[in-house]
Amino acid sequence: MTKYDKLVTNAAGRVVPTIINGEEHTPFMGVGKYKPSGRKYGPRIASCADYPEDGNKLVPGLKEALMKSGLKDGMTISTHHHFRNGDLMANQVFDIAKELGIKDLRWFPSASFPCQEHLIQYLEDGTINRIEGSMNGPLGRFASLGKMKGVGVLRSHGGRYQAIQDGEVKIDIAVIAAPTADAFGNANGVNGNAACGLLGFALGDSQYADKVIVVTDNLVPFPAIPWQIHGNYIDYVVKVDKVGLPEKIISGTTQITKSPDRLLIAEITAEFCEKAGLIYDGFSYQAGAGGTALSIGNYFGDILRKNNWKAGFIRAGSNKYPVEMLEEGIVGYILDGQTFDLEGVRSMRENANHVDTSPFTSYNYHGKGNFASLIDIVVLGATEVDVNFNANVVSHSDGFLLHGIGGWQNTLFGKTTIMPIPLFRDRIPVIRDEVTTLCAPGEMIDVIVTERGIAINPLRADLIEKTKDSGLPIKTIQELKAEAEAICGIPEKPDLGDEIIAVIKWVDGTVIDSVRRVIE
Repeated sequence: MTKYDKLVTNAAGRVVPTIINGEEHTPFMGVGKYKPSGRKYGPRIASCADYPEDGNKLVPGLKEALMKSGLKDGMTISTHHHFRNGDLMANQVFDIAKELGIKDLRWFPSASFPCQEHLIQYLEDGTINRIEGSMNGPLGRFASLGKMKGVGVLRSHGGRYQAIQDGEVKIDIAVIAAPTADAFGNANGVNGNAACGLLGFALGDSQYADKVIVVTDNLVPFPAIPWQIHGNYIDYVVKVDKVGLPEKIISGTTQITKSPDRLLIAEITAEFCEKAGLIYDGFSYQAGAGGTALSIGNYFGDILRKNNWKAGFIRAGSNKYPVEMLEEGIVGYILDGQTFDLEGVRSMRENANHVDTSPFTSYNYHGKGNFASLIDIVVLGATEVDVNFNANVVSHSDGFLLHGIGGWQNTLFGKTTIMPIPLFRDRIPVIRDEVTTLCAPGEMIDVIVTERGIAINPLRADLIEKTKDSGLPIKTIQELKAEAEAICGIPEKPDLGDEIIAVIKWVDGTVIDSVRRVIE
């Protein structure tokens, strides 16, 4: 199989392949330009005659379930990442595949994490051909050095659901780790010793995969309520001793930053939003889980209290800080796509207005609208931005692929997208002439906030007008770049080869950029 072929220049000016892992892909055509055709992919029709009348789908173990599912060479195997760095299932799935002598598998995770470094041996020996999903840490580094046999494909959360729904990726076997399930296959993530919150990243897998296995360590009598995953989609249920490590669902920091620079960025961001009139009674915002984003959320809370206002909803990866705002009554709803700490899990279990969502409802671009465009303020990070406001979130300036897209691309469709970022990290300027990897075109980024000033995209003349006499440190992006380079010097470009090791998908399934091999 050819890894990639037929290179073209897409609408963003990036050279991308249209044949990837032997399959045809459409190059990026511009935001909103590509229109899908046809109908949604349909999985095979099942018959109740083939399933137990007593509803008991239990099998003795994961190996038996995979064998009953017909595991064979070349299949696509999916897993979800709600346990984040506490996932225990993906490694076991491919241990079993190796034991059975299975080769050339496509792993289609909603994201991968350092806990899955174990799988590098299977990428090396051909058990796994490639990863089509976000790669965090060691797996991304492995791919960046050109060691993966196939080409990686990185999609946003919404893009992943879109790819499943459209039939771009046909899942042969989905393995869904569930903190609670019944023998029929109904499952949720809010109950049990391994409670992780919700299971929305596995929704598309359950709906469209040919065979679906639920693995749990908390088997309860029918019905397992709430049923975030419906047993009607499930083929087999497996009981194990431990399905995941809930203490490791916490990603990075879920604490308010103590860094003076980051606190200053957070304060400037909140002040900008207030003076630009973006915060009002009933407004909504997207909350992140990083220390700076949490600080901004706290400042938003102060503004709400000061004016006796109430936010309509927070679109979240939830943690204790938005939960406190919900329980205080200054936020109407948390629409949660991913739970970042155990307070978020508790709140989802106890608060009716803390609602679990999925990439279908929140982010799927091939739907009749989604939540993203309803959000007033979207606060996002980036590894790099450039003078044209293009942004990168998957690789560093050295070219290594070390982060996932997540819901980042999808939330760009909010009404105002703001990136609070430091002017430099480890004495490397964040604002470049051109981003190393293009994850979002500049027209989607409205404001960049640094500790040394604010740059507003010239396309947002309304924001420029509203803040021109505000006293805020408004500068051009070129001025901010010059300040960073005066302090740190002009950064070197990464040493990249010609070989394409991965591609970045835009939210509509088109290819927006190629990721090239890092030369050490």
